[in-house]
Amino acid sequence: MAVDELQAIIQRCQILEESDFRGEDFNLFQVAGQKCLEDGYAAQLLEVIQNEKNKVIIKNMGWNLISPLVRCILAYKQEDDKRDDKREHCLKILDQLVQLCNPKELFLGLLEQIEQTSGEKVCPTVMLLLQPLQTVLLKLQNKKAYSVGLSLAMIMNQLTPLPVPYTKQQIQEDKLGLCQCCNAVVDFAKPFVNEVVKNMEKSSEYNDMELKEELLKFCMKSLKYPLLTAQLEQLEGIEEQPFRHFATEIIDILQDIRELMPLVFLHHKGKRSYWENQEFEDIERKNSADSLACLSYLMFVQHFGINCFPMVFSPSYLLQCNMTHIEVLVVVFCLFASFFSHPQDLFENCLLRMEDNSLLHQYLEFRDFINVPQDLVKVMTLCPIEHLRKKSLNMLQLFIDKFDAEGKYTLFRCLLKTSNHAGVEGYIIQKIKDQIHLSLTKAHDNVWFTRHHLISLLDLVLFLPEGAETDLLQNSDRIMASLNLLRYLVIKDCESDNQTGVWTTLAKIEKNFLKPLHVGLNMSKAHYELCSYSEPLETENCVLARVEELIEVKVKAAMDENI
Repeated sequence: MAVDELQAIIQRCQILEESDFRGEDFNLFQVAGQKCLEDGYAAQLLEVIQNEKNKVIIKNMGWNLISPLVRCILAYKQEDDKRDDKREHCLKILDQLVQLCNPKELFLGLLEQIEQTSGEKVCPTVMLLLQPLQTVLLKLQNKKAYSVGLSLAMIMNQLTPLPVPYTKQQIQEDKLGLCQCCNAVVDFAKPFVNEVVKNMEKSSEYNDMELKEELLKFCMKSLKYPLLTAQLEQLEGIEEQPFRHFATEIIDILQDIRELMPLVFLHHKGKRSYWENQEFEDIERKNSADSLACLSYLMFVQHFGINCFPMVFSPSYLLQCNMTHIEVLVVVFCLFASFFSHPQDLFENCLLRMEDNSLLHQYLEFRDFINVPQDLVKVMTLCPIEHLRKKSLNMLQLFIDKFDAEGKYTLFRCLLKTSNHAGVEGYIIQKIKDQIHLSLTKAHDNVWFTRHHLISLLDLVLFLPEGAETDLLQNSDRIMASLNLLRYLVIKDCESDNQTGVWTTLAKIEKNFLKPLHVGLNMSKAHYELCSYSEPLETENCVLARVEELIEVKVKAAMDENI
């Protein structure tokens, strides 16, 4: 019988000195104790552990029971109410082991159980062991910061593969227990946060940075998972949205350890790396970038911790600080077809703080100010989710509106060269037309959308990429926008005024655009005349004819005036 075997081992060890315990004794104790648990004799095992005479034995050998004990507790939890008493006995055994065992050995035993769990057992195991682990860590005298960091890292590594609940039903069901577990981990960390805060309050020159650094790592990991992809909106019918609560707690920890503001304005590119391996360094940089982007979103869009934010920064500076984060979020969400609009929301929040035409063109010298609009174009053309495509278009327009004239001009040139999409190019050409119209109708002259600057821009607009061989159907949006712009210029700008410079470069436009377009239309019309696809070509024919007619009339009128 298992209990008899255990008693025999206990009686043998009771007469030994602590230093005389052998490896064989540990193994026999573990096997007998495990058999007691598996055969349902938890109550008898509890009595053995509670016996004062066995205190030294349990101190040295008790941690070996952690593994079978955890298995039994989790198994009993899945059974009916009749076995509740056995589960309670097991929980009392766990509590006794926490009180009696060597803290260092018990710490390793608890951590081993968390490391070995997987799948649907992760959250139940972590939830079961958080309190014992916290108690043991508080007892440790040496390497406490390292042990706390190791525990938090192990827990987060085990949670990270679990899918984050998204819908209201998923969050309410919390099938794997992730919502509950995340908030329990925060409670687990609080005594160590309080220790750091207390030490910082004692001295303004707090030098023991190890524990603070470990807590900071935990917060950074939490920002990447689960908060980066978590549902953070308040949901009807859920009194306290678990991920909003978790986000609040993480922001509070960062504020308490005085790391919130430094992180908000930290440019992760300048952070010193501790890795010699380039691959590890790249992973760390990517994780840090994701975490900082999430933090920025939480603060500026969801307003977590916004009360701590100093309202002294200019809107353009805030935009500059957030452009890197916006670029990161576009890659995380939009280009991988997530339903979230985090990057657009953060971008919009920054842009709406600014006046139209107030953003200086010099900001386009920063890489992110070019990368973000290019990424938005990718979303507009590649993302399968309609509302993200539309919102990206709206954000691109808002971004353009904020720049001064030279900034708009530079951005138009860049997007025309890089978008590689006829629809986007057609849209940009329409925006160029709008700026030309403003320049011609304003009292003051805008040099960037008239004369030689505009002529340089028209070189990118009024041409066919492959001459007469250009696929006119594929490029119809661009070609129609170009023809409409040319028609507008011919109508609006008299040859005698030539404000736009279009009349000076007319010969070049005819050579590079109008004549190749004529040839291409004739070739395409013959090819598509039996297809329904010929309708766009007929429209292009009509607009082209109207443009050429207008040019001819204007030129004739100018000649008559000269005569």
